Amino acid sequence: MTKPQKQIHLAAHFPGVNNTTVWSDPEAGSHIEFASFAHFARTAERAKFDFLFLAEGLRLREQGGKIYDLDVVGRPDTFTVLAALAAVTDHLGLTGTINSTFNEPYEVARQFASLDHLSGGRAAWNVVTSWDAFTGENFRRGGFLPQEERYSRAKEFLATANELFDSWRDDDLVADQAAGVFLRDAGAGAFVHRGQHFDIHGRFNVPRSPQGRPVIFQAGDSDEGREFAAAGADAIFSRYAALDTGQSFYTDVKSRLARYGRRPDDLLILPAASFVLGDTDAEAEELAKEVRRRQVSGATAIKHLEFVWNRDLSGYDPDGPLPDVDPLPGEHTVARGRAQVRMYRDPLATAREWRELAAAHNWSIRDLVIETGNRQTFVGSPATVAETINAYVQADAADGFILVPHITPGGLDGFADRVVPLLQERGVFRTEYTGPTLRDHLGLAHPDDARGERAAS
Repeated sequence: MTKPQKQIHLAAHFPGVNNTTVWSDPEAGSHIEFASFAHFARTAERAKFDFLFLAEGLRLREQGGKIYDLDVVGRPDTFTVLAALAAVTDHLGLTGTINSTFNEPYEVARQFASLDHLSGGRAAWNVVTSWDAFTGENFRRGGFLPQEERYSRAKEFLATANELFDSWRDDDLVADQAAGVFLRDAGAGAFVHRGQHFDIHGRFNVPRSPQGRPVIFQAGDSDEGREFAAAGADAIFSRYAALDTGQSFYTDVKSRLARYGRRPDDLLILPAASFVLGDTDAEAEELAKEVRRRQVSGATAIKHLEFVWNRDLSGYDPDGPLPDVDPLPGEHTVARGRAQVRMYRDPLATAREWRELAAAHNWSIRDLVIETGNRQTFVGSPATVAETINAYVQADAADGFILVPHITPGGLDGFADRVVPLLQERGVFRTEYTGPTLRDHLGLAHPDDARGERAAS
């Protein structure tokens, strides 16, 4: 019997703080003006994407004791942007990254419940933890919360927020055409939580929202992060977009669900993915090389190398060979507030590997950084990109992709106009939205469904 084709999930990542955007391109626009967010969101909705995704940047990044000035340095508040986008879209999901280390459950639950009401059931929360005390210096808590406690706090934070969301029931309210809406049950919204990290009680003052709870995303890659996602997330934001690594990650995370009484389809795997389109595959490959060169200037290459070497390399020629000195071990002090630092957990081994690659291919510092760090996920004609995305999803390397264009805000337009119609012709992507909420788009059950049966996608 032929296996039915999986439906592909697509989302759009407004990049914000990043090394992806080609800032020098004349089409590159503001990352703070609302018009940029609105254009991006409307394009995603026109293409029938599931949701828009916003990351979070809570402190200006530094390198060598100075503000890192080679990419964008700020971003508006997540809830403010998403609430504004709710007014200019009708169907698109609105996903925001909100930190569990520096916030409080009541505050965050109230904000997401409000967003879910304002948007008609389109809110989603990407739950993350802080990973450095540098960012935490901006907050009372983060400067001293030990790393080993951050996931413990995140788990209890999410559980507490869910208790607040669930403190209202549908039958707590009565609608009267003349009198409006009033309470039937005086106990509505009451909650008590006593745990290791939170000891709170009171009344939650936002009624049950259209989705019951926002859709929950998780973005951690560690073993703790994968387990956290398997226990309570609806989707995981992965960095494994290649076929082989994607399949390995997919299998690992999905295999963890059964121990929590969940099925494989209860958690979606959605890697971030970049793309370059051309009229032909050859044209796209040439354009992709040009984009990578523009993303990684000589100065950017040196700064990236400092992530691993943990020392000042400003005296080195980016078009010359790699440093012959080894990385400095110990606490990282050169690059602060950058997630990339976590990727290189064994700097000495990374340096050895990179020297071998550079020697084998005659790569300069800049060549190495381009080839190891800035490869686009999908490159080719629209037909090739559509075929590859579908092949990856059908091969269980992902359930879909969160697309990150290299131009903001117009970089998504070509994908929407040229690739999406081909996926629709294949019957693997929707031609219209079939429900009003983000849970409908993602095929996720409503939390009030006692049977836990999966909603129709």
